[in-house]
Amino acid sequence: MYNTTEFKNIIASIRNKQDITKEQLEYILNYKDDPDYLYQKASEVAQRIYNKEVYLRGLIEFTNYCRNDCYYCGIRCSNFYADRYRMSKEDILACCKKGYELGFRTFVLQGGEDNYYNDDMICDIVRQIKQENPGCAVTLSIGEKSHESYLEYFNAGADRYLLRHETANKEHYEKLHPHTLSCDNRKKCLKDLKEIGYQVGCGIMVGTPHQTVENIYEDICFMKELKPHMIGIGPFIPHKDTPFANEPMGSVELTLKLLSILRLIFPDVLLPATTALGTADVSGREKGILAGANVLMPNLSPVDVRDKYLLYDGKICTGEESAECVECLKRRVENIGYHLSNSRGDHPDFCK
Repeated sequence: MYNTTEFKNIIASIRNKQDITKEQLEYILNYKDDPDYLYQKASEVAQRIYNKEVYLRGLIEFTNYCRNDCYYCGIRCSNFYADRYRMSKEDILACCKKGYELGFRTFVLQGGEDNYYNDDMICDIVRQIKQENPGCAVTLSIGEKSHESYLEYFNAGADRYLLRHETANKEHYEKLHPHTLSCDNRKKCLKDLKEIGYQVGCGIMVGTPHQTVENIYEDICFMKELKPHMIGIGPFIPHKDTPFANEPMGSVELTLKLLSILRLIFPDVLLPATTALGTADVSGREKGILAGANVLMPNLSPVDVRDKYLLYDGKICTGEESAECVECLKRRVENIGYHLSNSRGDHPDFCK
């Protein structure tokens, strides 16, 4: 049923049309032979646009409080075992200062949906980061907000916003989230961000409970409609203190195949090799880059809080100082023939 010639023909079709059918997606995901040809073709596309540069994003996980109760997440509000923390503005700025000295030109402020940080506080933090670190980009990843809030952050200087849509299928969404959250609102938030002018990132976890190939195909269709600037995907990894504690981990190979497919469909997209991929496989981030990814997001958070921001179990790099983490990544990236870039790493649409 599956053969190499057909596999290669499908890959050529996806690359040429920058599109995929549900049948083609199913064929690739179920293809049992060596998928290296797929990775190679995706890598060629990435190199044509970005050469062999890998962009760095300095991740600062500034709060693990969250008002939401998503069934897969270790910092869900009903996880009473979580060791909660919040970083002050001064602590956040100190992380950015250290990162800037290490060569970072993009900072990602990520946290749970924590109402302690009101809009004025977020705007003040963004302004200070931009003022103290000339030429840097600020990315926010703080969940669902109103159009007005997103506009305030943008006017304060925020450049990018990451908001994984998790799944474009309403029924699947409801199996992953409580009734207080809706798939429609998630999509609306992403469209609001795009309309305001952010560089927008969406994405999914691969292998979440109840996920089907049809769901993944719907995700790709939604991405084609949204036209995001970044797509973040990684394997689902269960957390012991969630309702999905005993669910199986998502497949690394399936994640790598999807990374390559996304690179072929969205040639210009910024595509991270995620921490989750590196957690699921000791060489996962390198494999991700070789499959078409071109972004890494090392952690700049203080070491004493890193093991508290646990969305899933087994997270890597919780004990490394920032400088150690960067040097380690530099060696690993160079070992596969790539190099880290100190540029802001904007999407090509914002480099004109």
